[in-house]
Amino acid sequence: MATLNDARRVVVKIGSALLVDRETGTLRSGWLTALADDVAHLRASGSDVILVSSGSIALGRAALGLPASELTLEQSQAAAAVGQIQLAHAYDGALAEHGLRAAQVLVTLEDSADRRRYLNSRATLDQLLTLGTVPIVNENDTVATDEIRYGDNDRLAAQVAVTAGADLLILLSDVDGLYSANPATDLKAERFDRIEAITPEIEAMAGDAGSGLSKGGMKTKLIAAKTATAAGCDMVITEGSVLNPLKKLRNGAPSTWFTAQGDPRQKRKQWIGSMKPKGRVHVDAGAERALTSGSSLLPAGVSAIEGAFARGDTVEVVGAAGQVLGQGLARYDAQDADRIKRLKTQEIEAVLGYPSRGPLIHRDDLVF
Repeated sequence: MATLNDARRVVVKIGSALLVDRETGTLRSGWLTALADDVAHLRASGSDVILVSSGSIALGRAALGLPASELTLEQSQAAAAVGQIQLAHAYDGALAEHGLRAAQVLVTLEDSADRRRYLNSRATLDQLLTLGTVPIVNENDTVATDEIRYGDNDRLAAQVAVTAGADLLILLSDVDGLYSANPATDLKAERFDRIEAITPEIEAMAGDAGSGLSKGGMKTKLIAAKTATAAGCDMVITEGSVLNPLKKLRNGAPSTWFTAQGDPRQKRKQWIGSMKPKGRVHVDAGAERALTSGSSLLPAGVSAIEGAFARGDTVEVVGAAGQVLGQGLARYDAQDADRIKRLKTQEIEAVLGYPSRGPLIHRDDLVF
């Protein structure tokens, strides 16, 4: 099980109720400053950090003087448009105190449901983390309708964790874990320290949303746990309203941990291996040797292309003797792949008219 001390990539979900004062609709700047301290510590220890943050509608609602009651879709989208600017500015300022740069990423459910958008999102997050930024992910409330919404950031955070290949998802909540009953009304309620499998009995213990600013309840957190753990990512629920919640979690704060079902990279490989190939990529002997030693497949080692596959489709990799070596996700469609076969990376842009996307199949997307 991943912990804060050994997690390679961490996704932290932050709800509106933690970030925005319920009475005034203003940012809890002291809390955000303390969270930035925690993020800086994680980064210094070698972990990538992605924040999935609510708060844009809550901030925009106050700025526009909109009522505290339920907003219409159009009012929510207008509030998000105003509040998102404040939210991004707040994160950028808090992280800048530690020499860190924030990056804003807005998504909708369609971005994970569509394979090409999923791959684009994954590549963008990977590049942002490689460049040393802290991505701040939020649902794109200014354009999302009910048909393309996640609806709550618990499930969004789980999908981001899956997309980014995270090994730990932290849900900062208004409670310190999953209880056998509602601890506010049942004094005999007991918190679970660890859950190995989410059974129907566990699901029956989940309640509904409690906070007026937050759309998520324990049910959505269990849905998030199912998504994350099935992809090989551990998940933890802990109290988030305290200052430095991540530091407190590291020091043993009360929490409930959900155990991953395998390793995220292994799970991703299993997913790729289960997909039906849409085409074939033939490689020469040199590329074959490089692949078996753990390298990505570069266009220079490709001798022929078969099939009519799109970018993001699964293709078989065929060796010099005609044997199937494995399969992976293509970063170019069949037409472009055929145009750049046997080319060096620096020659690709001149042929395609756009910068190289790197290897034809990245080693992380390749299964033998």
